[in-house]
Amino acid sequence: MYTASLNGTVLAYGVQGPADGMPVLLIHGHPFNRTLWDPQADALASAGYRVITPDLRGYGQSPVSGDLVYLSDFADDLAALLDHLGIPTAVVGGVSMGGQITMEMQARHPDRVAAMVLSDSSAPAETPDGKLFRNRLADRLLAEGMAGYAGEVIDKMLAAYNVSALPQVADRVLTMMRATDPRGAAAALRGRAERPDYRPGLSDVDVPVLLLVGADDVYTPLADAEEIRSHVPHARLAVIDRAGHLPGAEQPEVFNRHLLDFLAREVPGVPR
Repeated sequence: MYTASLNGTVLAYGVQGPADGMPVLLIHGHPFNRTLWDPQADALASAGYRVITPDLRGYGQSPVSGDLVYLSDFADDLAALLDHLGIPTAVVGGVSMGGQITMEMQARHPDRVAAMVLSDSSAPAETPDGKLFRNRLADRLLAEGMAGYAGEVIDKMLAAYNVSALPQVADRVLTMMRATDPRGAAAALRGRAERPDYRPGLSDVDVPVLLLVGADDVYTPLADAEEIRSHVPHARLAVIDRAGHLPGAEQPEVFNRHLLDFLAREVPGVPR
């Protein structure tokens, strides 16, 4: 693990793979940390890519920074991290909230994004009901901590059948959720409630895009990925069977195969 002081905060991050490899920045979702991407980081590094996996501010080993963190703050942090590492452009990918941060990076820092990987994410702005839900959940996490919430949502983070079929995966996901600082989770929830609608800008995306979605994702189902593809017709879409909201954890071999094939076929020109 490394740390970098930037944008008034400190980010913890991991780097794997050869220094001259194609850079791939992977952004975790809520309420996880960079280790969510371990199966992908290992596979990409073994294939010769340089993989950067940050803990977003307030998650993992990155300290909490304020009571409200917008997706734009996360995106600016990650652009600053690329500066810190001397990386001009990278493949940028994220799952769930991490996918929304990827879209935010494309909107705010398009010159840094050589390709996009969006796993189980959605593009519209939050609904009024969604804003209320996220802010109430933030209050609850601050009052109660993460354990109760983690237990309630594990069968939505994973496909319900995988909670029992993949006990080691379920335990890993639960451990990450329970270990998250509720102050960081609450700050991100409040900021995410105010996210913009990314759909208008998607039609301008001219870099390669890979969309992945678990076939049984109840949070961001296939329809959400298809909506993104309707705005980015050249995007590739892969549906991962026997998976829910976290197919990279539930079906890592299948997920990695799609990811590596996409990179090999469509992103040959990323600076090394």
